[in-house]
Amino acid sequence: DPSTMKMPGQNMANHGMMAQPTIDPKDAEYFPYDLTGMGAGPFGLLLVDQLEYRLNDRDDLFRWDAEGWYGGDVNRFWFKTEGEQTPQGPSAGRAEIHGYYGRLITPFWDAQIGLRYDQLWEPGGDSSRFFAAIGVEGSAPYRFEVTPTLFISKDGDFSARFTATKDYRITQRLITQGRFETEIAARDVPTFGVGDGFNYVELGLRLRYEIRREFAPYIGVNWERKLGETASLARQGGEDPDVLSFVAGLRLWF
Repeated sequence: DPSTMKMPGQNMANHGMMAQPTIDPKDAEYFPYDLTGMGAGPFGLLLVDQLEYRLNDRDDLFRWDAEGWYGGDVNRFWFKTEGEQTPQGPSAGRAEIHGYYGRLITPFWDAQIGLRYDQLWEPGGDSSRFFAAIGVEGSAPYRFEVTPTLFISKDGDFSARFTATKDYRITQRLITQGRFETEIAARDVPTFGVGDGFNYVELGLRLRYEIRREFAPYIGVNWERKLGETASLARQGGEDPDVLSFVAGLRLWF
């Protein structure tokens, strides 16, 4: 009886985008079997990993970071966006929008190729740029979720970004998430505050409480240090290259 049949992984817990497979497509990133005959057509997921206010001794920020996908077990469309906005004073901020075709290459790993659009707004004027992008996203050993991506702009500027996160479950509802991110660029792009070499290192630690698995408020700390030429450009623009923030926000998924 298909309605009562237990499949491998059906009862295993899912704690993130790249978690252990389950039957329910809302709870699973991958399922290594063909579900077409069981009526499971295309499905999707939207994860808002960060929707937060960052409080620091300089300019506070409202920050978001979200991603989602729609498709089947092998081929998917991926959508990602992140950015920040100053809540006080003259309007200033930045946003990124990514769109990718993703294909499952091994269990828990997607290859992705697509486009990235950057928008920067500040009192002095707005700027924008496009990139072609290629990368992978998946679950590394010890359940680290990693995303290395290579970008090339329409002007031929190469850069690469690496992001890694890991959840540590304290109780059934209380989870700590560690996050690391860094970026490297091949040459200066002063309009966007980017210098050649390593641009920054960012470390975050967030403690969330899952009222429901889909709805979790959190608090934490986030530290960002701009490096090299990028730090010099930040100082020239009146910014502090070393920022420690206290954060409070929500983590949501649908």
